[in-house]
Parts: sequence; structure tokens; C-alpha cells
Amino acid sequence: MNNRRLVPMIIIGVILLFVVMALSSSLFYTIATSERAIIFYKFGEGLDKETVIGEGFHTKAPWNDVFVYSINETSSDENMDVLDKNGLSIHVDVSARYNPMPDKIGYIHQKFYRTSTDDYIRVLVIPEVRSTVRQVMGRYTAEEIYSTKRAEVEGAIKTETEKILQLNYVNATAVLIRSIVLPEQIKGAIENKLQQEQEALAYQFRLDKEKSEAERKRIAAEGEARANNIVNSSLSDKLLKMRGIEATLELSKSPNSKVVIVGSSKDGLPLILGNN
Repeated sequence: MNNRRLVPMIIIGVILLFVVMALSSSLFYTIATSERAIIFYKFGEGLDKETVIGEGFHTKAPWNDVFVYSINETSSDENMDVLDKNGLSIHVDVSARYNPMPDKIGYIHQKFYRTSTDDYIRVLVIPEVRSTVRQVMGRYTAEEIYSTKRAEVEGAIKTETEKILQLNYVNATAVLIRSIVLPEQIKGAIENKLQQEQEALAYQFRLDKEKSEAERKRIAAEGEARANNIVNSSLSDKLLKMRGIEATLELSKSPNSKVVIVGSSKDGLPLILGNN
């Protein structure tokens, strides 16, 4: 009797197990470390923008939809033709790096989702990057973009792109100009001009160096002349005679034998002859 009652329970349990296994993908889901998720409640409040689900194992009702977003930094490369300040066509290769703000993916989903959680890239990021690149490069000449102001152009593109994307809950970490291709004639003219400028700077440096050296020599010569004038003006006859006497006295103290010849000139300075 007990066995007859147990069989239906086993059958029901097995059926429930198969049902759970069949619905497991709808009941359970896992969010990776580099991901965040939001839920759309079909029979409730709809999209829950505020509740962002973090990493780990989670459960849900089978009729609710889970949308998973990667929050890792993503890179997009764009090849495009732009016009410079003078209307010259330039081909540029631009690389943009960005990621969605993890706690704002609900707002990104609501605004840009079409068929995939990557739609914000296609709908928002790429068009804004391309538009900003065109606007910024249109303020500079080809020569400035190619050589002297490349870093300034990159900085302006990043700043303006970052401002627009942040308003839509996306972080722009970098926007880099990977390459610039100019018409060969324009490129050759720019490179030739830059070379001439470098040569002119080098020539000016040599001139400045020679002028500095000449000025140094002039100052040294003037200083030496002033020193000689000071010495000459201080050498009187009495001073010379006194110095001669002092030197004679010092020599006379020497233990070596010597002969002192008294001079007959008006100075009267002696001449000392010694055997050493």
C-alpha cells in the first residue's frame, strides 16, 4: 500500500525535476566580474533602471528578462576622411576607448537599446566620436594636425567627446589619432618646410653661441685691462724702492754666502750675488 502511494510521488518529483532542468536557463543566471545586469519585469514595473545586479549567481522568475552589459573598457577604431581649416581632405585613423558607467547601465539600456546591449556603441559612441573628430580637426590646418599641434588636437577631441558621452553615462578614457594621411604633394611641402625651420633654428643657435662667446671675451679683456690699470697706477717709485729693500733684507737672512753690491743708480737698490 505504501509503495503504491510512493510511486505517484516519485513520478511527480521526476516530472518536476525535468521541468526545473528545462527552465533552468530561465530561472538561474550568473554575472561575471566584468559584467553588470538589469531586469525587465514583464508583469510588473517594467525596466528597473535603479537596481543594478552585480557579479555572482542569481535567480529570477522565468518570464522576466535579464540584460547583461560588459563594463570592461572597449576600443573602437575608426577610419575617416575629414576636412582641415582650409578645406583640404585628410584621412585619419582614430582609436577611442570607453566603457559604460556600471551603476547607470539601466539608463543606457532605456535610451539606446534596440536589439543588443552593444547598441549604445553603434547608436551613441561611434557617431559622437566621428562627429567630434570632424569638428575639432576643422579648426586646424593640415600642417598643425600633422606636426605642431597633434597633441593639442588629440586633447581637444578627447575633452569634447568625454563631455558628450558622460552626459549619456559613458566614460571616454582615451581618443587617439593613430595615423594621418595627407596628399603626397602637401605632405612633401610640409616636411620640407619643417626641415627648413629646423635648419634656421640650428643656424640661429650657432649665431647666438658665437655672440655669447664674443661677449664673454670682451668682458674678460675689459676686466683684465681694468686690473692692469689699477696695478700700474699703484706702482710708485717709493713703493718699488721699499719692496726692493724688503726683498734684500729677506735674502740677507739666508745662511748661504753672498756678495752684496750697492747699486749706483738713483734707486740705490743693491745687487746680491750668492753661490746658490
